[in-house]
Amino acid sequence: MKSRHLAREIALQILYEYDVGSFPTGVELDGAIHKHFEHFKVPEKLRDFAGELVRGTVQHREALDQTLEKHATHWKLSRMSVIDRNLLRMALYEMQNFKDIPASVSIDEAIELAKQFGSSESPSFINGILDAYHRENSAPGSSSKESE
Repeated sequence: MKSRHLAREIALQILYEYDVGSFPTGVELDGAIHKHFEHFKVPEKLRDFAGELVRGTVQHREALDQTLEKHATHWKLSRMSVIDRNLLRMALYEMQNFKDIPASVSIDEAIELAKQFGSSESPSFINGILDAYHRENSAPGSSSKESE
C-alpha cells in the first residue's frame, strides 16, 4: 500500500473522530493528532502528510463546506454520512492546497477510501461532487478563486 494512501486513511480516521466529537474535552487538535499517531503507532514517514491533511481540513472547514454544498446539488452536508462528508472535505482541501498532486489522484484516492469505508453509494457520490468541482475550477478561463 502506498504511503500517501495510508496517510489519507489515517487522516480520515482522525477527521471522523473530530467530526463526531469523540475528542476529549479540552484536547487541542495537535494533541489529538499526536495521541492518535502514538496510540496506533503511525510510522513517522506518514505523520507529516496525514497531519497536514487533518489540520488544513479542520482549519478551512467552513470554506470547504460552502464549496461542497455548492457542488453537492440537492444535498446538505448535515444529511451526508460522516465518512462521505469528511472524505469530501479532505479531498477538496488536498485539491486546493497540494498543487504537486494532480486533482485526478486526489479524486481517485477519495473514491478508493469511499470503497473501503463508505456505503455502496459512496464512491459514485464522492466522484460526482469532486468531479463537478474539478471541472468548474480547471476549465480554461476559469476565474474561480475558491482554491485560494
